[in-house]
Amino acid sequence: IAESLELTKTKLEQAMTLLHKTVTVRDALNQALDEELERDERVFLLGEEVAQYDGAYKISRGLWKKYGDKRIIDTPISEMGFTGIAVGAAMAGLRPVCEFMTFNFSMQAIDQVINSAAKTCYMSAGSISVPIVFRGPNGASAGVAAQHSQCFAAWYAHCPGLKVVSPWSSEDAKGLLKASIRDDNPVVMLENELLYGVPFEMSEEAQSKDFVVPIGKAKIERQGTQVTLVSHSRPVGHCLEAAAVLAKEGVECEVINLRTIRPMDIEAIEASVVKTNHLVTVEGGWPQFGVGAEVCARIMEGPAFNYLDAPAVRVTGADVPMPYAKILEDNCIPQVKDIIFAVKKTLNI
Repeated sequence: IAESLELTKTKLEQAMTLLHKTVTVRDALNQALDEELERDERVFLLGEEVAQYDGAYKISRGLWKKYGDKRIIDTPISEMGFTGIAVGAAMAGLRPVCEFMTFNFSMQAIDQVINSAAKTCYMSAGSISVPIVFRGPNGASAGVAAQHSQCFAAWYAHCPGLKVVSPWSSEDAKGLLKASIRDDNPVVMLENELLYGVPFEMSEEAQSKDFVVPIGKAKIERQGTQVTLVSHSRPVGHCLEAAAVLAKEGVECEVINLRTIRPMDIEAIEASVVKTNHLVTVEGGWPQFGVGAEVCARIMEGPAFNYLDAPAVRVTGADVPMPYAKILEDNCIPQVKDIIFAVKKTLNI
């Protein structure tokens, strides 16, 4: 009996491990690419170091060996050139995934992203679709200074014709990348370098090859009743940390992970604000014309405005080019203490 009980216990533990497997964001992205390359032969990946080196951040580890030179393509250091190749391939019926080593380098190719990819469907009266994914790390990393630290969420979300997604967890990363590859429109996928090595629990459903996260749908990461925290990418984790600290002081925060920046799920934010009557937005990018500014404007223009008991508050990156010195860098990026301060300010406590 003892032996069979032990066996049952082991089986249960194995089943529970399978149900909630811990996967890093890096591995989740790798799984998504592998599954979509296998599912559709029109999908291919191109970018700097993606093939023989397994990717600058090892996102494409093992894919070149598995799919070969025609599907996993190393490019020269020429963003404008290889982005143009990718956009042309999409117009011709393929489904490219164009990796930028960092989104700061996408500025070299922004004409291709905006003028060629985003506008062609409209300019051709819908006869030419451009099914392409532009992906790579976005926003501040660590110690890489002003030219390698900016967030492009507001830049790209400003442009009609693009969809813009920004994952936080491994589930977000896998589901959004698969949805982006399958979408017939150009999608900008803004990942975060500091999240690549972070492990998250993944449900059994998310481990399936059919799993996708629908573009345009936010997720409530924590239920709350007193204040709504709206965020995307790495700051979602900071919001959850702040919410845990504030819960000990009796303040219940609702944390919304936007997941998609364009089209924005404003209905989810409105429903939460109607319930909590307070709003704080949190992002790593600059304040002026940022994602938080858009959320605040949309709430002000919509039905949820009448439910606000205090002005909405934005927590953002500092309005300066990112300094190199670590202590200055820390003061330029929203920290948990800044979120707690903003929540207390809006609740007047």
